[in-house]
Amino acid sequence: MARFKDFNFKLVVIEQLMYIDEKLTPRFSLAGLLKEKGLGDDSWEYAQEHDLAYKVVPEARAYFESLEIGDELLAGVEELCMDGGNRVYQECAPVWDGEDDLFDIASLDDLALLPNLRRVLGTEFLGPGLVDVLESRGVTAD
Repeated sequence: MARFKDFNFKLVVIEQLMYIDEKLTPRFSLAGLLKEKGLGDDSWEYAQEHDLAYKVVPEARAYFESLEIGDELLAGVEELCMDGGNRVYQECAPVWDGEDDLFDIASLDDLALLPNLRRVLGTEFLGPGLVDVLESRGVTAD
């Protein structure tokens, strides 16, 4: 199983595989997880009450960090989209407006895990110089 170095890069991959392609299942729901643990079923309210506004909810981080993604699924990823409205971000930080760097990607060391990646949309979420890294590997950066 692949091991990601950059949590935010992994989230973008999860967005593609879980919420867009629907190949990575089951589909994660923070509200469902909270309900299952007896912590309520309103993720927005939970984040507000636990001083987690504009932060990744620890239960979501733990789930996504431990989520294993097989090499076959990773090989099928040809495009990634980084957008403040991504569902994975809503599941991680239900009280977040996309106006800060909470989900910015700092490293592209994990590109090797996606051998067929051809295009990345929303490259403004990448740290300085990372667009050049994409382009040097033949990945279109939009």
